[in-house]
Amino acid sequence: MSGLKPSRRWQPAFYPFKKEKFGPRLLARTELLIKGPVWGCRMCGNCLLQETAFICPMECPKGMRNGPCGGVTPEKNCYVDETRKCIWYAIYKRALKTGREEKLLEVLPPLDWSKVGTETWGDVFRQVRKVGALNFIKGNLSKDKSKRTETWESVFRTVRQPVWWNGDSEYHPPAYTEPVSDLEKKLKNGEFVVATEVTPPLSSAPAKLIHDIELVKPYATVINFTDSSSANPKMSGLACCKVASDLKAEPVYQIAARDTTRTGLQGAAIGACQFGIKNILCITGDSPRVGPSPTADLNFVDIDSVQMLWILRRMRDEGIYLDGRKMKYPPKYFLGAATSPFASDPVLQAIRDHKKVNAGAQFFQTNIVFEHGGIDLWLEELDKRNVLNKVYILIGVATLKSYKVARYLHDHVPGVNVPERILRRMEKAGDKESEEGVQIALEFIQAIKNKKGVNGIHLMTMGWEAVVERIVKESGLM
Repeated sequence: MSGLKPSRRWQPAFYPFKKEKFGPRLLARTELLIKGPVWGCRMCGNCLLQETAFICPMECPKGMRNGPCGGVTPEKNCYVDETRKCIWYAIYKRALKTGREEKLLEVLPPLDWSKVGTETWGDVFRQVRKVGALNFIKGNLSKDKSKRTETWESVFRTVRQPVWWNGDSEYHPPAYTEPVSDLEKKLKNGEFVVATEVTPPLSSAPAKLIHDIELVKPYATVINFTDSSSANPKMSGLACCKVASDLKAEPVYQIAARDTTRTGLQGAAIGACQFGIKNILCITGDSPRVGPSPTADLNFVDIDSVQMLWILRRMRDEGIYLDGRKMKYPPKYFLGAATSPFASDPVLQAIRDHKKVNAGAQFFQTNIVFEHGGIDLWLEELDKRNVLNKVYILIGVATLKSYKVARYLHDHVPGVNVPERILRRMEKAGDKESEEGVQIALEFIQAIKNKKGVNGIHLMTMGWEAVVERIVKESGLM
């Protein structure tokens, strides 16, 4: 095991999808012989080592190329493969230690599967030839640091950022000015908004879905519909959003990368606009590892949530598909992302969230939060990065119905931590535990609703939709 390869497990390299000529095959074998033992190279065909502190992100069981996922915690191993430490946490720690943390802001491309299993060195050699070998050598020997960086990037940026992706580390403001949804309008007007969620039904009968939407509609600006949360299949989010739109309730369409390909994402985003859906939330999604048996495909996600944001932002603002095709009438939507303020160190989490904002996130919905004091550290780090004025933040608030629910969230839901004091309160409440859960939520809302950088709440009822009215009225948010 190499010090450059902190993961404890070796994984086999990819094979190309077609037979290569002898020269490229020989170069690929040479590259693997060197990079395999040192970095655990899997021959992805698009090496990102320079941007990820020389730790290969392909060691992530989810294949997160813009990680980490929301399930990471510093003290725990990867929840998909509990024998490993989170590879992205190792990347972030080394990047901070070596002063390369700003490199982590670059939006990195998904795999081009036509190149998987092939070498990368040939691309580097060809680009050096384009730049000029002598110019490349002179530039890298220059005493001027900016000149050295420019020369180096003229080769390696071109290799890692193909023309069909062209990712960067810059903020891209929306190309439109007028709000496209009621949620965006209220947030721009400075209102403290309430988002909630309705659990999609297990069957095709819509009666309960319609009842629950009507129940919460008067008390929430938008209604979320989870996309098969915990990898448990339910009615699709798109169908639920269509029902909500027909009932004059504004939905948030959640799309989980777990079940989405780059082709499917683009088609779904265009289709959603035909149903009047204007808010899209991009999430990576829980791994099938936490879902029911038989377990679904545990292979890499085709695209992660950052890449989803990048693709959708360019479709909206530049009117182009990922393959470069132009569209005459681009879709209009308000883009959101999920975040977990306590998943990792606040500094590292702020870098991750900064990257999502650069990629296109206009609002955040956080994972469930119980410790309002800790939010300040995360918000301060975002403020240092000049991010708070570019994104709206809705804090996740849970309505605990029982001690059993609280215990389950703490023990089994990635990225959620229920403090011991909350667990004790719920346990001691006895037959009044649901009332205790309401009081915990109300206390939390009072503590956060005037915080700088907090623009609303995302009320997660976990099937207890009837409590929304009480929470909104008693917290003074009506």
